[in-house]
Amino acid sequence: MKRLLLPISFLYSIVLFLRHKLYDWNILKSKSYDIPNICVGNLNLGGTGKTPHIEYLTNLLSDEYNVAILSRGYGRKTKGFILADETHTHHDIGDEPLQYFKKFNNIKVAVDENRREGIERLLQEGKAPQVILLDDAYQHRKIKPGLNILLTDYYQLYSNSHLVPAGNLRDIKKAAHRAEIVVVTKSPNVITPYYRRDVEGSLKLQPHQKIFYSYIEYLDFKPFSKISYNTDIKEAKTALLLCGIANTYSLEDHIKRKYNTISKIKFNDHHSFTEKDIDMIIEKYNSMIGKNKVIITTEKDAMRLINSSFVSKFDDIPVFVAPIKIKFHKEEGTSFNDEILSYVKNNLVMD
Repeated sequence: MKRLLLPISFLYSIVLFLRHKLYDWNILKSKSYDIPNICVGNLNLGGTGKTPHIEYLTNLLSDEYNVAILSRGYGRKTKGFILADETHTHHDIGDEPLQYFKKFNNIKVAVDENRREGIERLLQEGKAPQVILLDDAYQHRKIKPGLNILLTDYYQLYSNSHLVPAGNLRDIKKAAHRAEIVVVTKSPNVITPYYRRDVEGSLKLQPHQKIFYSYIEYLDFKPFSKISYNTDIKEAKTALLLCGIANTYSLEDHIKRKYNTISKIKFNDHHSFTEKDIDMIIEKYNSMIGKNKVIITTEKDAMRLINSSFVSKFDDIPVFVAPIKIKFHKEEGTSFNDEILSYVKNNLVMD
């Protein structure tokens, strides 16, 4: 069916190609900034792991530098520039920025759909950041990042897909050439030279581009609901996976290795949970056979659940969050860190 949509994708590719050329020819203006700024983005509609990679960079940089994260704040019900504080919910700033804000207490988190205005507002704040991480700004060409990091899912390489609506790409494949670094995300924990050659042959990287392979490490589950703090999750045999993220296959594989039986409730990415949703989830949980059962959800979903007016309905149900972090293969982590730290150090604006 999607092959029938290829003509529409072709017409869309012409529009995007012309837009990029207008920026390349300097007819449309891109603005550069002296402050180190790193863009983490993708060509896909989502699901490549931008959030944990932004967190990886934050952990790498925030002990030594004043770091700010700037995001569009997808799914929020507000407009314009907002600097996150304790009063904000996912309705105000989006689920991913809220997750950053709650995880890191030594950085600034801001949202603005206009990244140029967002950077300029951040630079006007007291104790201006030394480094800005641009979350999902690869297509936002009004700014020219100092360093572009492009993510692509190991199992869904951008080189193997088409533009929407025939595929899941939101930009033309040639846009990948702007990236200095390409990270192949969600790769297996062990990846052979044969598979590396296969991936790199498909991506056809440019001479200036460096490639790295990352994978997901799942951490211990964290209690979310009231009763979960008194629940021994190691005794659970059955799990209900609750998620509203773009790609769930990695988490599903992880859960399947831990439990005899799993069920899944899948919502759209950035879904805001209603009372009807929560009632349906509880009904599904109660219908599952067995006593030793739990609900597992993602960190991003937890950011939307925690602000729900109906989250207390989960008080007597063991709900846990599955935190993740990014790791790189063997010595690649050191090489990747060196690339980032070298860029920041060489471009740091001295007071």
